[in-house]
Amino acid sequence: MFRKFRILLLLVVLATVGLASWRASSRLTSWQHTVHVALYPVAADDSPDTQRYVASLNQESFEEIGEWVAAEVRRYGKTVLQPVVIRVAPPLREQPPAIPVRGSALDNILWSLKLRWWASQNDAIAGPKPMVRLYVLYHDPERTPSAPHSTGLENGQIGIIHAYASRRQHRQNAIVIAHEMLHTFGASDKYNLSTLQPIAPDGLADPERTPLYPQRQAEIMAGRVALAADRAETPPRLVDTLIGPATAREIGLLN
Repeated sequence: MFRKFRILLLLVVLATVGLASWRASSRLTSWQHTVHVALYPVAADDSPDTQRYVASLNQESFEEIGEWVAAEVRRYGKTVLQPVVIRVAPPLREQPPAIPVRGSALDNILWSLKLRWWASQNDAIAGPKPMVRLYVLYHDPERTPSAPHSTGLENGQIGIIHAYASRRQHRQNAIVIAHEMLHTFGASDKYNLSTLQPIAPDGLADPERTPLYPQRQAEIMAGRVALAADRAETPPRLVDTLIGPATAREIGLLN
């Protein structure tokens, strides 16, 4: 009996959270008002270089992301003046709950709820209440040559992003942050999880190009420039990516 009550309680919580997420997602994808995004830097290790890098971040560090979104929104004919404004919070000391490794569906649901609770306790930032919260965990590249997988949740509008505490990799960080931020708007991945190759046609920046390859830019949710059907490379800068038609439909830029 108690087990049934727990399951019923969990279903009620999930339904309530789901309704709130649907309402938030509808506001995000209307493109009628500015979306306030809060970015919370977190030092993912105890490296002095990481600590210094995180402490140096400010609003200007992420302006290119807001400018890129604005350019893409204009390209799709929307007229909102500032579609996305990213504000940077003071660095956090506490790290978010770890994503389950090969967890069950129930493990993932419980982690999602735990993450939302944790985020509600770690969301202090000046200004308007954010609609999207991005927690960016910075790693010393000398200690962590391969960063863990990042994730962006449409349900809850929360992103957990792993980046490098390195000015040389600042531009790559911006691509990852923009990619995960669009997940919170409802965009889906458009690359093969095994090969990381963009999936045609939705994962191509210009699916109508003749010849199709090589592509000149990357579709942001594919993350790589397709040079051939079986070969791709990482774009050097965020401006070398764009929002393709399929992604635009998912996030409300195209009807």
